[in-house]
Amino acid sequence: MQTRVLVIEDDRSLAEVLEYNLQQAGYSVAVARDGLDGLNQARIKPPAVVILDLMLPTLDGLEVCRQLRNDPNTRDVGILMLTAKTEETDQIVGFNVGTDDYVAKPFSVKILLERVKALLRRQESESSQHEVSACQGITVDRGRHRATAAEKVLDLTPSEFGLLEALIRQPGRAFTRNELISAALGQNTVVLDRTIDVHIRALRQKLGEFADLVETVRGVGYRFRDPVMMYAHDE
Repeated sequence: MQTRVLVIEDDRSLAEVLEYNLQQAGYSVAVARDGLDGLNQARIKPPAVVILDLMLPTLDGLEVCRQLRNDPNTRDVGILMLTAKTEETDQIVGFNVGTDDYVAKPFSVKILLERVKALLRRQESESSQHEVSACQGITVDRGRHRATAAEKVLDLTPSEFGLLEALIRQPGRAFTRNELISAALGQNTVVLDRTIDVHIRALRQKLGEFADLVETVRGVGYRFRDPVMMYAHDE
């Protein structure tokens, strides 16, 4: 059975390019020209991945993303935001409402296809493993794709979940940004180092009072605070 990808893009020529290349790569592809149509299509037949433009008629990409994440039937869909906006603040807003990855126009179709593959690999990995990690009030259940802080469920995107799961499994270990890119976005994913910084910022915001457990290791990357050993703060 072919993996289903939904493209929500109002630029007809770009939508056709994406549809053709995704079909050539072996995916079943549906196309929507506006946000409301895309949201309805996703609800009727949830895809594995949504390629979502930011600027759309009827509903913009952020609102489509927000509604997909709030719907139990579509909350675990991989969402790849496709937009002309490249400011870091736009990325932060996108990640905060549930975007998994962010590709700025103009882009390489080959790179976009690799991002889609990375999202699918992560989904397969998460569904095939059942493991619970817990430390200092934070619990991550890989099998159920569920994370809690003081027993309160955290509303994390798949990328944020992957980051937290990687960090909490080895408290005290300093992960480089490249290691975290592989953990959260998949191996061979090509992104800027600061993409992980944006994800970490969003993760800390959602952790609330537990945000300080994710520590910055200056010149290296990030770690989850070790509950036994005392570390100097690097921030």
